[in-house]
Amino acid sequence: MSISQIRNILLLSANPKKTSQLRLAEEMREIKEGLRLSENRDLFSISAAEAIRPRDIRRAILTYQPHIIHFSGHGSQEEGLIFEDETGAVKFVDGSALAGLFELFANQVECVVLNACHSKYQAAEIARHINYVVGMSQEIQDKAAIEFAVGFYDGLGAGKGYDFAYKLGCNAILTAGIKQHLIPELIQSQNLKSPLSSTVSQNIYIERPPSEAKCYQEILQPGALIRIKAPQKMGKTWLLENLLSYAREQGYQTAKLDLQQAENSILDNLKSFLQWLCVDVSDSLDIEPQVNETWQDIYGVNKNCTRYFQKHLLSVSESPLVFAIDNFERLFQYPDIFSQFCLLLRGWYENAKGGDRVANIWKKLRLVVVHSTEVYPSLDSNHSPFNVGIPIELPEFNQQQIKAFATGYELDKQLGQNLIKLMELIGGHPYLLQQAFVNLKSQQINLEQLFTLAPTEEGIFSDYLRQLLWHLQHNPSLEVGYKKVVRANAPVRLDAEVAFKLHSLGLVKLSGNDCLPSCDLYRQYFSERLG
Repeated sequence: MSISQIRNILLLSANPKKTSQLRLAEEMREIKEGLRLSENRDLFSISAAEAIRPRDIRRAILTYQPHIIHFSGHGSQEEGLIFEDETGAVKFVDGSALAGLFELFANQVECVVLNACHSKYQAAEIARHINYVVGMSQEIQDKAAIEFAVGFYDGLGAGKGYDFAYKLGCNAILTAGIKQHLIPELIQSQNLKSPLSSTVSQNIYIERPPSEAKCYQEILQPGALIRIKAPQKMGKTWLLENLLSYAREQGYQTAKLDLQQAENSILDNLKSFLQWLCVDVSDSLDIEPQVNETWQDIYGVNKNCTRYFQKHLLSVSESPLVFAIDNFERLFQYPDIFSQFCLLLRGWYENAKGGDRVANIWKKLRLVVVHSTEVYPSLDSNHSPFNVGIPIELPEFNQQQIKAFATGYELDKQLGQNLIKLMELIGGHPYLLQQAFVNLKSQQINLEQLFTLAPTEEGIFSDYLRQLLWHLQHNPSLEVGYKKVVRANAPVRLDAEVAFKLHSLGLVKLSGNDCLPSCDLYRQYFSERLG
């Protein structure tokens, strides 16, 4: 960084409704005050944009022409950074989309700071195009985030480079008595490894053949419909994001609808839900919504939604449109909407099978539906989830994939034979492995503590284990059945429906018609807690 050239800094922030409230105003105030007091204060120009929506990012960059962009807010390792939609609710923007945006401004932007939890994943994508990017490897306390920001800009204000400013920010966290100084990570584009093989990507994505190949092949087919299902935290969204990235490489348009973002009022009735869907997809494609102008009550709501997609989304471009619906299981608890929406999706799927003009329009639509199987225990046994199209069920990692995952975190040598011990404890569960690797990498825990505390409330898996315990305690037949499984020394034969639902929760592996715990961690934890 040349100290003689003025640097424009753009401070962006977002704290949508129903997310934990952060001290964003304090962070911005401290940054401005630190630079105002600095020796080189005349060499920095600061602009700010608050409560930003995705479209506001590009507008702010075009308006203020920043050299440094600082984002304060929330992040999610799989979904992306959290911005606001038109109503102030949560709107995710993934790493691929952000990287594509920053690629357009690579000749201008020198440094990006993502002061948000779990933002390392997006930082790695952006760093393909920007020389210096800071992201957070895991959740970071509000106070630690502020201390890092103040230290970082104190360094810049003193005329130091980005790497020194980053180290000063980390030290500021430690000096404040907060043991989170290893969470910020500086990624420099010149230090990025070249794209790895299909085993591990920049996001340490591990392929599980043939799942990815089947998805990539199917998404190219006119009128395709892919269903990705697995228990929670098995990597469904990772697979979805890679599939969407692949589709964009083919020149396809993509739109992702996350049903976790739908407020309860939106799900009050089918009409409000489908109108929200149409607006959200239009916004994703940067098309001005025209729902009010085209919706006609003489038609049923499903027909109106179909007309909107056909006239305003599919007919405006020759490129195929991949429409992905994540967290589809949210609709299972709204049976009236669920049944009608499934009929709608089936209708779109069938529309593409003909040979007329309308069918050719619908052939451009490729549907991807992603849902967790945890909801199965609460469903009526006669209630069949959406079941058309090509199913993709994600398995756990095998031994080779676990080793590749550890290598991605540069922990393979440190773990040595303990990797086998870790595999015996938690199997190949992607989320549990990730939690172990992240905590070991950041030195939040050592190996001895990990193994000793794993099945206890002090362990790093306790939150996840309590979620599973809740499911069991709210379904007596599953609780009784699973108690038999974890306390037995051999596979246990259970009622077929109980076995199916335990398997849907990810709690058991099937050996023929018999059940055994998915991993030793579950055996230890649940044998103590099931009465």
